[in-house]
Amino acid sequence: MLIASNTDSDVSLVRIQTRNRFYRAARHSRPCKPATTTVMHSRMTFGIRRFSTIPTMDRNIIAFLEHLAGERGLSENTVAAYRNDLASLAEFAEDTGSDNSVNIDWNLFDEENVAEFVRTLDVRGYSKSTRARKIASLRSFMRFLREEGITNDLPTRRLKSPRGGKPLPKSLTIDEIEALINQVNNATSAAELRDRAVIELLYAGGLRISEITALNIDHVNFDNSTVRIFGKGSKERIVPVYDAAMDAIAEYLAIGRRHLGKLQDPEALFINARGKRITRQGLWLQIKKIALTAGVTKNLTPHMLRHSFASHLLNGGASLRHVQELLGHENIATTQIYTHLTSQHVRSEYDAAHPRA
Repeated sequence: MLIASNTDSDVSLVRIQTRNRFYRAARHSRPCKPATTTVMHSRMTFGIRRFSTIPTMDRNIIAFLEHLAGERGLSENTVAAYRNDLASLAEFAEDTGSDNSVNIDWNLFDEENVAEFVRTLDVRGYSKSTRARKIASLRSFMRFLREEGITNDLPTRRLKSPRGGKPLPKSLTIDEIEALINQVNNATSAAELRDRAVIELLYAGGLRISEITALNIDHVNFDNSTVRIFGKGSKERIVPVYDAAMDAIAEYLAIGRRHLGKLQDPEALFINARGKRITRQGLWLQIKKIALTAGVTKNLTPHMLRHSFASHLLNGGASLRHVQELLGHENIATTQIYTHLTSQHVRSEYDAAHPRA
């Protein structure tokens, strides 16, 4: 355990000195290198090799996954989602008569089979959004087979996706955010210092969980209090970070990180007890534990701090365009969903305050 000083003044002095020391060290570090196509291709190739080593995977599904990664440049997580969706399809195809799981004859998969597959999704109790995603994966795969000349027909041409209003993103209140941060404010152990830095940074910059686990030390700029992020499709953005979050990162790097375990990944900003880059699953489990201890009763999801960041900025008067840039949304329509949250907040206050409401 790393024990902090008992007095507030001593703690403040330690944090100021810690941050200044790391500022000086950061000035001499190598500049951050942007992600390159080569690095992305190598990572994606590794992902596809992992898919193709599954002995029971249909060869045409493997070809489709390689197409998604290599030609369309989709992220490894997106390709993995397609793989999971199409595994359900392959399982269904085997159950309906195919005697070879690695060489399914997709020409035999007709509109009746498509309709039956969709019915199995209903029977299995998948949510509407999951059914829609699996149907979209089926459509894309069947279109690929037709374009590649593997099949002669397009059995999904009459297929309709389940419709439904997209649920509004859930966010935490400012009081709940404060409770979460207060829970980690008196961090003393190496893991607690890391968790404090993670939570502060998630709320400071609206990062996705996948983005924060991918951060390297040289992505943090202590001179101008910003963090360089590589989001979906390796798109780069730079977000400002408030002082408390920068202090938390500096303190973690100076007196916490080296105590987390034998270092296996020297570039990684956030590491686990084995000295390796922390995983999304491990990080999120830890954050949920902290939230429960802090008395936050909402069912925390990985995106909830990001949603809170966006909603609170808009409530505070930030422009929609600026929030779009900070979140890394390609389309402003994606960001506009947060205006519905703020509208609901305005409506509830109106109903409570207006004498005739």
